[in-house]
Amino acid sequence: MTDVLPLDPAIKAKLETITTATLTTVLLKKGLRKIWMAGTQPFSHAGKRTVGRAFTLRFVPAREDLATPASWSHPISTRGAIEAMPEGVIAVVDAMGSKDAGIFGDILCARMAKRGVAALVTDGVVRDAEGVRGTKLPVWCSGAAAPASVAALTFINWQEPIGCGGVAVFPNDIVVCDGDGAVLIPQDMVDAVLEAAEAQEHLEGWLMGEVEKGVPLPGLYPPNAEAKARYEKETGRKA
Repeated sequence: MTDVLPLDPAIKAKLETITTATLTTVLLKKGLRKIWMAGTQPFSHAGKRTVGRAFTLRFVPAREDLATPASWSHPISTRGAIEAMPEGVIAVVDAMGSKDAGIFGDILCARMAKRGVAALVTDGVVRDAEGVRGTKLPVWCSGAAAPASVAALTFINWQEPIGCGGVAVFPNDIVVCDGDGAVLIPQDMVDAVLEAAEAQEHLEGWLMGEVEKGVPLPGLYPPNAEAKARYEKETGRKA
């Protein structure tokens, strides 16, 4: 299983100021289209942008001889995975988009919160919805369902490559979550993405100011050569 790498606090702090919408645009310009995890909607305590390394977990369809309540006590279980999560990670769970059973409930989420896990992100659903909200663990998911995970899913392992919401997620990739859902940044691209995203946010702040002044959109957004020249002259930054 892949060890969790530390995340530079300066990088984390900068990413906490950048929207997932901006990140998707920057990553699109770099050729990556499938980086927004479909189904990861804000569910609980998701009002603050959250950034962390991906700690991955994987489910497959339920098989009756494996997906049993007894499996919860097995060393390879969701319980074992939670105890392996270090502080600050974002648990990213591949539930294959299933909405038939909750992958985690209030007790498991409470333990994650106690361990300092930054957030839970899944293309599946949780159970014990009110209890999960009571744990104050930030959660992005597709909703809630009463049945336990074994009703529809078999847990396989943690800290392996997974697919979540149509996105390939590898352990230690960077995940950024906000009101628009969860976005993945490949770990080897973080520095380049961050630099471009900061520039994009600054430019869009200037563009919003121009819109508030009443400037028409054609030629402004996206900026043509004239708009870029004005931006560079007024801000001293390259467009």
